[in-house]
Amino acid sequence: MKQIESLWQEVRDLSLGNASAVHRLDSPPAPLEFLRDFVSLNKPCLISRAATAHWPATALWRDRAHLTRALASSSVTVHLTPNGRADSLVPIDDGSSSSASSSPPPLCFASAHAQRVPFAEALDMISRSSRESNFFAYAQQQNDCFRSEYGPLARDCDGQVPWATEALGSLPEAVNLWIGSHFSETSFHKDHYENLYAVVTGEKHFLLLPPTDVHRMYIKDYPAAQYSYIKETGEFKLEVEEPIKYVPWCSVNPYPSPENLESEMAKFPMYFNGPKPFECTVKAGEILYLPSMWFHHVKQTPDDTGLTIAVNYWYDMQFDMKYAYFNFLQSIEYQPIHDYMGTEGEPEDL
Repeated sequence: MKQIESLWQEVRDLSLGNASAVHRLDSPPAPLEFLRDFVSLNKPCLISRAATAHWPATALWRDRAHLTRALASSSVTVHLTPNGRADSLVPIDDGSSSSASSSPPPLCFASAHAQRVPFAEALDMISRSSRESNFFAYAQQQNDCFRSEYGPLARDCDGQVPWATEALGSLPEAVNLWIGSHFSETSFHKDHYENLYAVVTGEKHFLLLPPTDVHRMYIKDYPAAQYSYIKETGEFKLEVEEPIKYVPWCSVNPYPSPENLESEMAKFPMYFNGPKPFECTVKAGEILYLPSMWFHHVKQTPDDTGLTIAVNYWYDMQFDMKYAYFNFLQSIEYQPIHDYMGTEGEPEDL
C-alpha cells in the first residue's frame, strides 16, 4: 500500500505544485478561467485585494462605531469556550483515568456554548476575551448567519462572488460572517462546499491539505460533547451528549506545545513526516478559494482594533466522480509499516 504515500506526492507533482504557497492571482479570474484552472482541478487560489476593492466594508468595518450603529437593533449568536477552540477535540474526565495513571484522558468533540445577545454585547465579549475573563468569544454561527443575523451590513459587501457564481452555475447556499480575536482557532476539518473566503479586517492563517491526504488526518469517531457556560461563576461545564453520538473528526493538532511535540509526532507520523501542508495567509481585502473537501486549519491575527472579520460564501459542491473517488480512498485502511512497530520490533498487522 505504498501507493497511498506515492499519491500524496503525485498530486503535487501533477497538479498542485511542490511549493507550500498557494497560487496567487493579481486580479479576479474570468469565470471560465476559474472553473478550468481551479474548480475542475480542485486547486486553491488566493485572489488579491482587487476582488474586494469596491466593497465599502473594507473601510467601514474597521470602525466599530459603524458596526454598532448598523446593528444597534440586532441580536447575534456568539460562541464561548474556555480556550478559543470551538468544535475541537478536548480531554474529558469520564472517571477512567486517574492522577496515578500514565494514560492520557479520553478525548471528545466539544461544541461551544452558544448564546444570542445584542451585537454590542457580543463585540464587547469578543474584545474582552482573555484568560482573565475566563472565556473566549467568537462570532462563528455559520448557517447563513450573514443574511439571517447581520442583514443591515449587507450593503457593505457583495451578496455573492459574481465570477464564482457564473462559473459554478448557482448562487451561494450560505453566506457567513466571522468575528474573532487572536485567540480564535479552528481545528483541521473539511467542508462539502466550494468556499470563497474573504477577509475584511485582520488576517487569517490557513494550513491546507488536499483530499488525497485524508489518511494523514487520522480521522476517528469521538463522542460529541457540549460546553455550557455559567455566567454567575464564570465557569464552563463540559458534558458528553446523551444518548452518546459520535462525530468523525481529524485527530491532528499541527501546533503541539514544545513539551508534546515528540509524542504528537510519534502518534501522527503520516502528518508530521509527509509533504508539508500548503500555507496561506489571507490579508484584509483578499479572497481565498478553498476547494471542497480540502482539510483546513485556521488561526488569525487581528488588526489594530483587535478584531479579525471575514465573510465566506459557501457554494454547493458537485457530488460527482471526484466525490466517489474520495469516499473510496477514505474507505481504505492504511498505516505505514515503517511507522508502527509491534512488540519485539515486529511490524503490526495491517
